[in-house]
Amino acid sequence: MHRRRFLLDLSVCTLALAELPGARRVTWRPRFVADPFSLGIASGDPLPDGVVLWTRLAPDPLAEDGFGGLTDERIAVAWEVADDEAFTKVVRRGVAQATRELAYSVHVEVDGLAPDRWYHYRFTAGDARSPIGRTRTAPARTAAITPLHFAFVSCQHFEQGLYTAYEHLANERLDLIAHLGDYIYEGAGVDARVRRHDGAEITTLRDYRRRYAQYKQDPALQRAHAMCPWTVTWDDHEVDNNYAGDSSERRDPVDGFLARRAAGYQAWYEHQPVRVPRPTRWSDLAIHRTISWGPLARFWVLDTRQYRTDQACGDGRKPRCAEMDAPDRTLLGSAQERWLADGLAASDARWQVLAQQVMVAPFVATVQEQPVMSMDQWSGYPVAQRRFVETIGAHAPGRAVVITGDIHANWANDLRVDFERPDTPVVATEFVGTSISSGGNGSDGFTGARADALRAQNPHIHWHNARRGYVHCTVDGDAWQSRYRTVPFVDRPGAPVETAATFRVEHGRPGVVRG
Repeated sequence: MHRRRFLLDLSVCTLALAELPGARRVTWRPRFVADPFSLGIASGDPLPDGVVLWTRLAPDPLAEDGFGGLTDERIAVAWEVADDEAFTKVVRRGVAQATRELAYSVHVEVDGLAPDRWYHYRFTAGDARSPIGRTRTAPARTAAITPLHFAFVSCQHFEQGLYTAYEHLANERLDLIAHLGDYIYEGAGVDARVRRHDGAEITTLRDYRRRYAQYKQDPALQRAHAMCPWTVTWDDHEVDNNYAGDSSERRDPVDGFLARRAAGYQAWYEHQPVRVPRPTRWSDLAIHRTISWGPLARFWVLDTRQYRTDQACGDGRKPRCAEMDAPDRTLLGSAQERWLADGLAASDARWQVLAQQVMVAPFVATVQEQPVMSMDQWSGYPVAQRRFVETIGAHAPGRAVVITGDIHANWANDLRVDFERPDTPVVATEFVGTSISSGGNGSDGFTGARADALRAQNPHIHWHNARRGYVHCTVDGDAWQSRYRTVPFVDRPGAPVETAATFRVEHGRPGVVRG
């Protein structure tokens, strides 16, 4: 055995014996029938002194039992963080356990790193070594303000398109990526699409694990994960389309749906590089959290699914109904609302970034001479919508930006407390990003008389486009710039990327400016 390999193995065993409970039950030198790192690697939720590292061992990713082809109870997985890609300057190392209880996923909360620094990381299990990923720490709270380059993405339906947008995103210079939900889709496989889901509609933990494994094998997605840290939240399709709290799309019995929700939440955790508290039960996984980027920005990662009231008026796009205006209807739940209000009031970060799922600004259209709006978005919860914008206006006027996914289209919106009175002040800006692939190729949006009529009904909406892609944001102390990066097709490989539009927000002056 080469001396270097021997020393690495010796350090792995020594650390494992010191750190792992029940060490005699750990498999130190597993033998894999194929690459155990088939699902890639990732990092996320950066701090000034640390970051979360993730992988999941799966030599047979779509194994029927959902365990990725593994049967050992515990497997030792070594991890390393280095200053250089050649790993000649390793700064942190250790050993984690990959266990059957979490489908052999690994979450390492690394600490002791320097602030505002790039690092490289990798994993080793037996004779297998993972690809090398790049990650970084956030700036210190007392650091000087430096620009932040990040992108936000959402909605990556595997069947409806290729992940071409991720291929281009991986070539951007980014410090962070925010994923705003619909990382997977729960539906059964459908023939004659770009790709096909494996199996029927997913409802069990085994099902969700296998669906994540199918998505995670995509090379473009793996490359995007390996380029920089991510922060991730969920929307509905990680469990069930348009679910609300404990209500499923089909209004299944609550106990049965909560079991399904627990399976979806556990599988989400098993496959994401997130720093969230471990729950007492998986059906109550609290994922709302903050990420600070020095004195420049504070990200508020929100959850608009788990605590929301059921949709009004039977869901869908409907005319206004009395049920919508009930004062106790909520998307965030009372505890998360208080957490956000108290946090915004206390935060002195230059920018407050609210990362969430469904569009805040209403989009009203006339159908059969009646104005209709989405019951699933904030427009279907007008009292909660007003509280949300009032909270921003009270504690972060002129320094808050909402970033949104879900709707498979790009939008640039002004946010007012009262959207029915366009003369009232703008308190914040909302940038809505399109999907990575959901909805297929998409289109360039409304045109002609239709566009003119919709603009008249929705003066707070400055722009709309329904191509696929992502939003690249550059943020400094004075201004925020969002570049909408789109691809013309996702039904075949090779689509180029272009900047469809650019918008700017000046600090202290809420409101969208083109260019």
